[in-house]
Amino acid sequence: MRNLTCIVCPMGCSLEVEEDANSQGSLSVTGNRCPRGAIYAKEEIRSPKRVVTATCSIEGEADFANSIVSVRRVPVKTSSPCPREKIQALLQDIYKTTVSLPVKAGDIVLAGWKGEKIDIVATRTIS
Repeated sequence: MRNLTCIVCPMGCSLEVEEDANSQGSLSVTGNRCPRGAIYAKEEIRSPKRVVTATCSIEGEADFANSIVSVRRVPVKTSSPCPREKIQALLQDIYKTTVSLPVKAGDIVLAGWKGEKIDIVATRTIS
């Protein structure tokens, strides 16, 4: 049995996940107050995923309120959760990526990472 705290909504239900002895690979979830908790628990046990945040290098200098500042990195995040076992490879590729200025929050920095439906998106505007 595994105990989890649901993160789908602010309720934070305490979930208990147990593999059914009679069924092959079937999971039983208790403690959830809504169906989303059961879905979350099953996915977390079978195929955990995370939204990844990191930073990319910037090429050039940034202009903040008419004063040139040497900004070296731009914050980024994944557009959708990444399988946990692929996070290290994703981070290596993000850290190798260099972004040309200007960049706006929401711009795709790296599209369709390695055939996954995961884009790397800037989270800050830097001009």
